[in-house]
Amino acid sequence: MINFKTANILDNLNNLHELGRQRAFELGNPYYSKYSGDGEYLRKELPTGEMFLTLVEYTYDENDYPIAMRDVYIKQING
Repeated sequence: MINFKTANILDNLNNLHELGRQRAFELGNPYYSKYSGDGEYLRKELPTGEMFLTLVEYTYDENDYPIAMRDVYIKQING
């Protein structure tokens, strides 16, 4: 049986992406998200509320760890 505290945490997991979004904006960074209707592209949301469709390219080191990320603007979604 799951106790109340555990059940409450599990119920709030749907909001986990919102915490990441909020933290990115607090740091002045954009927030990237993937939606099924966008195909291979990611949505880039700026702290100003502008949203763009972007193609993201990653650079990896010799151990296959991502060390850099570059996004290529495709089109503006809102605004």
